[in-house]
Amino acid sequence: MSGWLDGKRALVVGAGSGIGRAVCSAFVEEGACVGALDIDAAKCDALARDLPSAIVVSGDATSIADNRRAVDAVLGRFGGLDVLVHTVGVFDFYRGIRELGDDELDDAFEEMFATNVKAQLCSVKAALPALEQSAGNVVLTASTSSFYPGRGGVLYISSKFAVRGLVTALAHELAPRIRVNAVAPGGTVGTDLRGLAALDLHEQRLDDRAGRAEDLVQRTPLGFALEPDDHAGSYVFLASDRARGITGTFVHPDGGIGVKG
Repeated sequence: MSGWLDGKRALVVGAGSGIGRAVCSAFVEEGACVGALDIDAAKCDALARDLPSAIVVSGDATSIADNRRAVDAVLGRFGGLDVLVHTVGVFDFYRGIRELGDDELDDAFEEMFATNVKAQLCSVKAALPALEQSAGNVVLTASTSSFYPGRGGVLYISSKFAVRGLVTALAHELAPRIRVNAVAPGGTVGTDLRGLAALDLHEQRLDDRAGRAEDLVQRTPLGFALEPDDHAGSYVFLASDRARGITGTFVHPDGGIGVKG
């Protein structure tokens, strides 16, 4: 690909590492002007060093106010916003309902759905006036777990199914002015996906589980462990004018997991 996003002004939420970081690089390479929002100040500093053309804002994706600060920064630097990408997420390390204590459920539910669902709503809400003005588009992040059980716990999978509904609802509501689609990545190495603080899992990274890459190789038909760069092109395509006839759709860079019987 070359120049697929020439002149596009984009905001990537959750841009500091993993898939979000790969999307930022791909968007810059494809000609976009990029703004970034991430909660981790150190990741923001690294992103600003690596992509000096980007405008980087430190803030919480679950806060409408912080999302609006990021949108305003993009508008101030680039004069408009054409594309919103959201990649923020948190994991539950396969906790089933039997393993959730009565005293854990409320806080764990609120944290999971705030991070995986509400944050995407906050970003869209904050960006909506600018996207309406530009007739722009939104690319959210779902998951293989938005379609199949077994690769997460009850809270994670239900939150990702909620994202699937969110994409459909927003695509219907915001048409014809704004397109809304999502990428549904399969299991990926090279990310900083962490567990819920409410379950005392926030210091654990899914990437650090023993044998994770080998497990991904074994359970995907294409036989390799996906990396963030393997997903970035899907975001580029959906954000580009080449996808101008597509809304309410999910792209599945998942190693072919959907063809397994």
